[in-house]
Amino acid sequence: MMEQPMQDFFGMPWLPIDVSEHGAALDSLNWWVHLLAIILFIGWSLYFVYVLFRFRQTRNPQASYTGTRSHLNTYAEVGVIIAEIVLLVGFSIPLWAQWADDFPEESESVVIRVVAEQFAWNFHYSGTDGVFGNTSPELIDVQTNPLGLDMKDPNAADDVVAKRLFMPVDKPIITHLLSKDVIHSFGIPAMRVKQDIIPGSSIPVTFKALQTGKYLIACSQLCGTGHSTMRGFIEVLSQDDYTNWLNREVDKSKTEAQSGDDLW
Repeated sequence: MMEQPMQDFFGMPWLPIDVSEHGAALDSLNWWVHLLAIILFIGWSLYFVYVLFRFRQTRNPQASYTGTRSHLNTYAEVGVIIAEIVLLVGFSIPLWAQWADDFPEESESVVIRVVAEQFAWNFHYSGTDGVFGNTSPELIDVQTNPLGLDMKDPNAADDVVAKRLFMPVDKPIITHLLSKDVIHSFGIPAMRVKQDIIPGSSIPVTFKALQTGKYLIACSQLCGTGHSTMRGFIEVLSQDDYTNWLNREVDKSKTEAQSGDDLW
């Protein structure tokens, strides 16, 4: 039986469905931040209305240059500072530290290279040998070899390049984010993942899906005129279905590689 989504407990049903292992903690932090914002909004709104009434012109025909003598505003400002420190020190920093310290080992994870370009996603799998083949910009062909795989490299023979991100459920995923052109952002609302992709850098991001299904990938950084069309999909499969899919794609890649060798 599936657990009730965390956002239902915190009264945020408008959030996207959460199927990630770390999503509940982020949704909880999101709720506390919004709760503080709501309290501040209500408090300052009431104070604004009070000031408008208390210092209206009919009651104060002449300007007062002494100002209020109450320390209530000071207490309110100190309270806001304390609340923000609690959110930062008590929630945000520990959550970030946990995510950084618990980064899984690649040997225990599915490792995938995510390569962004205007305006598409490419997903590079190392195949059954677990070793990525060499790539070279000079070998890139948009139609036949979008990542510039060097098919003369033996490790590239079983590599798989897909337009969708396939992953097994209940297993850590490590994505190495790369860009072929400009800054993009890898956004997966259902996984509570959002990370900028910087040209020239390989940025690791990890997450784990707790539920099978198909989920949206969106570029969350304006990257050009076709930004709104830069959409992709994740398909979270059972471990057996993922293994079968990968084996089929590896066989297909090997066949295509052998056909290319025959042509040369």
